[in-house]
Amino acid sequence: TLITRPRRFGKTLNMSMTEQFFSVDYAGRGDLFEGLSIWEDEKYRKLQGTYPVISLSFANVKENTYEKTRQKICKILKYLYDKNDFLLKAELLNESEKKDYMNVTENMDDVTASMAIYQMSNYLYRYYGKKVIILLDEYDTPMQEAYVHGYWAEFTTFVRSLFNATFKTNPYLERAMMTGITRVSKESIFSDLNNLRVVTTTSDLYADCFGFTEKEVFASLDEFGMGDKKDVVKQWYDGFIFGGHRDIYNPWSITNYLKEKKLRPYWADTSSNGLVGKLIRTASPEIKEYMEDLLNGQAVTVNFDEQMVFEQLDYNENAIWSLLLASGYLKAEEVEYRGITLKPWYQLRITNLETVSMFDDMFRGWFEASEAGYSSFVKALMQGDLEAMNYYMNKVSLATFSHFDVGGENSESLEPERFYHGFVLGLMAERAECYQIRSNRESGFGRYDVMMIPKNREKDPAIIIEFKVCSRVKKETLEDAVQEALKQIVDKKYDAELVALGVPQERIRHYGFAFAGKNVLIGAE
Repeated sequence: TLITRPRRFGKTLNMSMTEQFFSVDYAGRGDLFEGLSIWEDEKYRKLQGTYPVISLSFANVKENTYEKTRQKICKILKYLYDKNDFLLKAELLNESEKKDYMNVTENMDDVTASMAIYQMSNYLYRYYGKKVIILLDEYDTPMQEAYVHGYWAEFTTFVRSLFNATFKTNPYLERAMMTGITRVSKESIFSDLNNLRVVTTTSDLYADCFGFTEKEVFASLDEFGMGDKKDVVKQWYDGFIFGGHRDIYNPWSITNYLKEKKLRPYWADTSSNGLVGKLIRTASPEIKEYMEDLLNGQAVTVNFDEQMVFEQLDYNENAIWSLLLASGYLKAEEVEYRGITLKPWYQLRITNLETVSMFDDMFRGWFEASEAGYSSFVKALMQGDLEAMNYYMNKVSLATFSHFDVGGENSESLEPERFYHGFVLGLMAERAECYQIRSNRESGFGRYDVMMIPKNREKDPAIIIEFKVCSRVKKETLEDAVQEALKQIVDKKYDAELVALGVPQERIRHYGFAFAGKNVLIGAE
């Protein structure tokens, strides 16, 4: 069984509990389970401490090269053999097997490494007379590192051999359980493993076994004298949906909140979002448009396969939704199966306020990392300082255009739109407290406008921005494109929408942004 859950949701805790229930190393430790419901049934009590268990974790395999990753896994396997070295003295192994046993080292060859867990299963089965239970925690951690650092092909060849020998062709295996964040495709690492049961965040099985239910959270708040904080805690930390179970809370955030008594993005701060950030930043304009909708509190409906095929991430953009859902950044409010092939369509929404804050930080970071003066540009925009806006916007575009480009044959035509949408996401993150940011995408490439509607209409101005790319065919200049952008704001009567919302005409600013390559000119009216 493979169970996928976001980080900090108790996967390791559940694996540790399972090990201590079944493992012969904990024989006679029924005291660990007294008072729990499992201990009420004699059938289960008889199972406690009766199985040989192999328990491994790849949680700390986060190396940046294949050689280091392989060596780290070999160290983990060597530790397994060191832990069970009583087998060497038990008159169980023949001379050839003892030699094989001693060959399990940090520098063993691929064949020895791939067969190590299989062989240990054999030895433990013969010693205890029972098939083994194998537990592998955070199985996909090294896979994500392999993709990020560019050694995916090498690593999957190695780990496929290890997993097939351990889980497919192992006659000494009673049961196996793996946990991870993502469901890595069967073709990548579980080739021909037909008896694998996969339990994802959209599965009903074990739905309430990871994370806290609302009943548990509210009871804890009452116990800590914080019962009046239920509504705000729900806004910040609720929202996870596993199968048909809603209102699942992140246990890491809840336990930290009970301790610190302060609302903070505890869970969002526990891991790097580098892979997610890279995939969104370099994604197509369509993906960024979806992110705008999500940041505005809307749901998006998309089709994707929950299997993570890391080698597809570079050319199959829908794979990002699988990663965002599995990681807990988005929740699937509904799953609808359409057409004769019953393809799944997921209605996704940002999980809660904690994950909104994570996306905000990510989008701000796109520009801050370049030291391009994005915050200075936004300040100039608010003050209406056209000269400063032009200065800082040119710095921003020069420093960040390639930051949003994924390369390829269409990069030249897509690069401006990628930048526009990244710019809007950054603007939404930077000014979300003061403005509602609305974007209009009706005509795609060559034009993109933004409407900034102030929440305090007496204090802050309303702003309309129209983007234009200089037409090579028409041999447009930057000045021509700026005037065309400003004219379009008037012709389309965008002001009417703002006036209808109660914004005085004199408090509405018009800006035209013209782009020619990485050069920008901003004009106002």
